[in-house]
Amino acid sequence: MSKRLITVGHSPDPDDAFMFYALAHDKLDTGDLEFRHELQDIETLNRRALKGELEVTAVSIHAYSYLLDKYALLPSGCSMGDRYGPMVVAREPLTIEQLKTRKIAVPGTMTTAFLALRLLLPGGFEYEVIPFDEILNAVEQGRFDAGLIIHEGQLTFQNQGLRLIVDLGIWWMEKTGLPLPLGGNVVRRDLGEATMKQISRLLKESIQYSLDHRDDALTYALKYARDMDKSLADKFVGMYVNDWTLDYGPRGREAVRRLLDEAHQAGVIAKPVAVEFVE
Repeated sequence: MSKRLITVGHSPDPDDAFMFYALAHDKLDTGDLEFRHELQDIETLNRRALKGELEVTAVSIHAYSYLLDKYALLPSGCSMGDRYGPMVVAREPLTIEQLKTRKIAVPGTMTTAFLALRLLLPGGFEYEVIPFDEILNAVEQGRFDAGLIIHEGQLTFQNQGLRLIVDLGIWWMEKTGLPLPLGGNVVRRDLGEATMKQISRLLKESIQYSLDHRDDALTYALKYARDMDKSLADKFVGMYVNDWTLDYGPRGREAVRRLLDEAHQAGVIAKPVAVEFVE
């Protein structure tokens, strides 16, 4: 019997690689589904999702607000910033007020990091989009006054002599009492309810498999760890693949709704977002 091909998009980062290890290495019985993985940076995946190109993909929670017609959120696979998250860094100390008048390098306008920064600086700010893995060097070299960093840069920025201006995960927790939901996995609605639920179950099994076989999954994930040794990669994976990732839970679901509600009220997102999970 020929299997139904499901193309999965995710970032070439240790946390996503760790999450999808079991599916990428045939550790699970996937039944009548066959998974093919495409690795691209999150902003590229966000843009591809707008066109409905991938059956399953990682997206920013910000981007999800524009995808409701095509995709539903899977209850597993979220990256949750629980008192940590995207950071603004600079060469010199800056206040939040000073940030409003500085040029900031950002990793993409559909990232949740950019959404959170717009909520922090509601009056607007000057920015330029550059690839996320070039931001630290660009700030260090003086091409930008500050940089909005995601992924492992959150653990390595000090190696380049840069200073933390604000951790948006901490700022959001202090503002709302909730973690900052950064990314999630979505499934295309036209696959039908039964297949959507099957994919949801398999993704959760893949995450659980990696947590249960941490060393093997981490060895695989290390291939995608830029400038990190195994212990630092393990720390980074632990930040973004954990109990939140197995299931958002009630508090995680509330965090998604609160973030998108605040963004709508602030005029960052034009329409209210009716968040819908595959249950």
